[in-house]
Amino acid sequence: MSWLTVDTPLPSGPLHVAVTAQGVAAVGFLGREGELPRCADESKIAAVTVRVGEYLAGRRRMLDLPIDWSLSTGPHRAVLRTLLREVPFGRTITYGELAVRSGVFGEVEEPGLAARTVGQMMAANPVALLVPCHRVVAADGIGGFGGGRVGIDVKRWLLTLEGVLEPTLDWNGPL
Repeated sequence: MSWLTVDTPLPSGPLHVAVTAQGVAAVGFLGREGELPRCADESKIAAVTVRVGEYLAGRRRMLDLPIDWSLSTGPHRAVLRTLLREVPFGRTITYGELAVRSGVFGEVEEPGLAARTVGQMMAANPVALLVPCHRVVAADGIGGFGGGRVGIDVKRWLLTLEGVLEPTLDWNGPL
């Protein structure tokens, strides 16, 4: 696994992306500065940098990068794959709806518990942005996002980019 950094207009600053021979294995919004080893594969650096840049500039709706799923397993991977497959650009799904659609929880007798579990799975999503956990929202609002206040700002920024939320006066993204 090797790391590269992609400059972004996101409130969190640059993305830190881990790549392997299979694809993107991890994406981090905060931290990872100085993570070793650094990616030296120019084709991987270019693919990630160009596609993320185009997406954040509003010129791409899908990143279309290969994903290395090795950092998620079992039910977590099943929920993430359901999200990737069923919730496209510009759409959202609630934590509870994703729990049901994934089929991981069987007959959901305690929907609040399943929704909270999905929330924890989203917070532990190793390939955020590629598997768009920002599109998973609470039944009564935006919900959370890893990284505290900066994380919520990133989620709002991404949902505004995708047209789910209206731009505010301080919006600094593409129009």
